[in-house]
Amino acid sequence: MTLDFNHRPSIAERINAAVDAALEAERAATPPRDYLGASRLGQSCERALQFEFAHAPKDEGQEFSGRSLRIFAIGHALEDLAIKWLRAAGIDLVTRKRDGGQFGFSVAGGRIRGHVDGIVMGAPAATGLRTPALWECKTMNAKNWRETVAKGVTVAKPVYAAQIALYQAYMEATVPGLSTNPALFTAINKDTAELHHELVPFDAELAQRMSDRAVRILRGTHAGELLPRVAQNRDFFECRFCPWAERCWSLPG
Repeated sequence: MTLDFNHRPSIAERINAAVDAALEAERAATPPRDYLGASRLGQSCERALQFEFAHAPKDEGQEFSGRSLRIFAIGHALEDLAIKWLRAAGIDLVTRKRDGGQFGFSVAGGRIRGHVDGIVMGAPAATGLRTPALWECKTMNAKNWRETVAKGVTVAKPVYAAQIALYQAYMEATVPGLSTNPALFTAINKDTAELHHELVPFDAELAQRMSDRAVRILRGTHAGELLPRVAQNRDFFECRFCPWAERCWSLPG
């Protein structure tokens, strides 16, 4: 009798492989964005944002895995729970327009867009909230959550701060007061279910810088010009995690 010492996938491995394959197939079938999203403009490397906007192929092995897609889905589910919890606390949080669509903005012929998580239209006096106020929600692991609590979102997560500033700037015309009243930022600790809330005053200078960045990316891409990368050295920490690192560093500039 021949003994077979080869690894045989367990039931968990087989089911998880099927789940991840389905998620990855669904992701692959989803049309890519044809616009610059406000949630991304706070990223420091304009060349990476240009690659993303132009749908440049990512380096081998850099597409989102099934596990990453499951993490994203859990984040969305937790956001739905946060909405339920805040409403239960007496906060009038509006997340959809009358037609069911998301609140958001679209400028530059639709090439710069953003969709907000919600707008606080009213709140109990005890909360200290001035309304209307933009609401932005993020989920984080315990380490990132603790850093955000300790330093505040503007310092700990500048990408989120840029997103909030752009929303406050561009949504003001639709909901007057969003740039006057501080935004409410909510962070959910995915490991412990702890909640962090903080007020984020409107930063007009940051919103302008991010808007200018978006215009540079649009103009550079249209003209076929490669924007500068964020670093002069490939070992820079952001470059090590960039999904276009191989492509970027094989090009001049």
